[in-house]
Amino acid sequence: MSAKIIIGVSGNKGSFTEEAAKHYCTEEKIQNYELAYLTSVENVLRDLGKGKIDKGVFPIENSTGGVVIEAVEAMARYIFAIEKMFEIEIKMNLLMKKGIKPEDIKSITSHQQALRQCRMYLKRKYPKAELCEYPDTATAAKDLADGVLPETTAVIAPKICAELYDLELAEEGIQDLKFNFTSFIVAANEHAY
Repeated sequence: MSAKIIIGVSGNKGSFTEEAAKHYCTEEKIQNYELAYLTSVENVLRDLGKGKIDKGVFPIENSTGGVVIEAVEAMARYIFAIEKMFEIEIKMNLLMKKGIKPEDIKSITSHQQALRQCRMYLKRKYPKAELCEYPDTATAAKDLADGVLPETTAVIAPKICAELYDLELAEEGIQDLKFNFTSFIVAANEHAY
């Protein structure tokens, strides 16, 4: 049996990057792996460079939201090899604490990319809500559930986060464009090639 591969993802449990990493492992028939939830692209590339992880997965561009600025900035600071690029469909969802009504929402929190991908929806449905950027969609969901964020906050996150963090799935598929894809990079240590 081959050694377990440690894959760092730029997200928390339930993030789109976790979904992308699992997709990659399925496609490449990698069964013996463990995910390290590193929240940011910076953390993924740092840990890859230090040999703490074997591969890293992070988003680089979205068909609606454009380039992931965080990824470009982190990529400029590290040397690594790009093993693979692939894309998966992304469906954005609005989650809130159970018992909170849409009219109670004062702010909407998520990763900058998620907010960009839902810009028109947010203007139409929540014109008065403050939009707040967060390091990760799944971390926003977890922090809402844990009381770190005010209960009058809604988050944009993957659907699985409603189940993982016991939140209400208020609305599904809120991205502005029906077909919404994100390209991901699988990064490997440059010495692996």
